[in-house]
Amino acid sequence: MSARGIDFLDQWIANNVPRMMKADVLLVDELTHKLIADAKSLGIKRAEIDEEVDSLYRTILNAIEHPLPDFPK
Repeated sequence: MSARGIDFLDQWIANNVPRMMKADVLLVDELTHKLIADAKSLGIKRAEIDEEVDSLYRTILNAIEHPLPDFPK
C-alpha cells in the first residue's frame, strides 16, 4: 500500500472537489483527469493511488455526493 498515494488523494479531494454541487459524468471525468495530472506532476504514479481505492471515478463521485463537513482549524 502507498501512504503517499492515499495522503495525496485525501488532500487533493479536500482542495479540489466542489462542495454543494450536483455530480454529473463530465464533472467527475474532468476531476479524475485533473487528479491524475496533478499526481503525475508531483511524481506520484496512478498505481500508487489505484491500489488504495476501487475506483477513482467512484471515489470522486462519492466525495461530491457526500462531502465531509468542514472542521474548524
